[in-house]
Amino acid sequence: MDLIIRNAKLRDKQTPMDIAIKDEKIVEIAPNLNYSAKKEIDAKGKLTVPAFIDPHIHLDKVNIVDVVRPNKSGTLMEAIEIIWEKKANYTKDDIVNRAKEVVEMAVKNGTTRIRTHVDVDTIGGLKPLEGVLELKRECEHLVDIQIVAFPQEGIIKNPGCEELLREAMRMGADLIGGMPANEFSPEDSRKHVKIVFDIAEEFDVDIDMHVDETDDPFYRTLEMVADETIKRGYFKRVTAGHTCALAAYDDHYAEYVMEKVKKAEINMITNPATNLMLQGRLDKQPKRRGITRVKELIERGINVSFGQDCIKDTFYPFGSADLLQVALITAHAAHMSLPHEIEEVFNMPTYNAAKILRLSDYGLEAGKRADIVVIDAENIKDAIRLTPPRLFVIRKGKIIAKTEMRSEILV
Repeated sequence: MDLIIRNAKLRDKQTPMDIAIKDEKIVEIAPNLNYSAKKEIDAKGKLTVPAFIDPHIHLDKVNIVDVVRPNKSGTLMEAIEIIWEKKANYTKDDIVNRAKEVVEMAVKNGTTRIRTHVDVDTIGGLKPLEGVLELKRECEHLVDIQIVAFPQEGIIKNPGCEELLREAMRMGADLIGGMPANEFSPEDSRKHVKIVFDIAEEFDVDIDMHVDETDDPFYRTLEMVADETIKRGYFKRVTAGHTCALAAYDDHYAEYVMEKVKKAEINMITNPATNLMLQGRLDKQPKRRGITRVKELIERGINVSFGQDCIKDTFYPFGSADLLQVALITAHAAHMSLPHEIEEVFNMPTYNAAKILRLSDYGLEAGKRADIVVIDAENIKDAIRLTPPRLFVIRKGKIIAKTEMRSEILV
């Protein structure tokens, strides 16, 4: 073997297991495997799981909060406006340097696959995409990056964006994105959705849109996306991020829309760290929480994951590219504290995210790609509760990161 992990604690096993790896894949998982290997590591009974997947982040925007003017209102719209000034002056090197710091942080925290949205519009042109494409090349030994061409400034309201999106696909973007609520009218939002699907079909790519990132129930583009998905037969190939307005709808309409989402087999991504910060910001008490209906979606059998979304940008000044930290925030924000709910929270950045990225080689079983993280905890509840060190991070059967910590009482 190339690598053997000894004494690993798996989620569904009481007995410590060994994991044998060769040629980037898991060969066998069983107690006391009788193989020799070029390298062995001892997990010492610590939790060993498939590596994490971040299905929603903005690597072109990370780490800009300290070099732009402050977001005095703390709102989504002011955050977007502030970025206009920075985006118009992006350089490729600036994007790569800022984002590489986050990628390396994510890898140390056990993430080996990332889906990032990248702004495509007439303000920054294709410069953000050029930067993230270069980042993807420079970090290919550490992480797999999927790139979504994201029209944050709208398509109809930003003339020229539609052709830039097509050029972004020709340059190497992996998916087409959208933000249909950011148009001047519901009619324009429908046109926006149609254009996104047209481009998706033209280039045969999946769709990942920001949908209704607002706590205003007037915005109802999630239904538009579901209708278009069903009409085009684009099942399992569409992801809707944020969907904050879903929480603001009355229950009758929300249930109606969620049934459409289920029929369309749309994946849903919540980003509670950012949306708890932005939504309901100007409310008097009681303040709206701003995250989508996570529990109700899961109860309907809809695939739900979460993402880091933002790190030190105009939307969110915090973030550490640690999906266990986001898991803890999600558990609180969505009231997920029962044993089966904690299990589902842990599924979100692992198996649920793998479904969104449509990965066939993901998982902790023989034949799957050996992307594995050993966590300094004995169970998933403690992993979420403590956000402890990731002792070893393995990608394609190779150890790419490790963390050693020592803490002691001295008196």
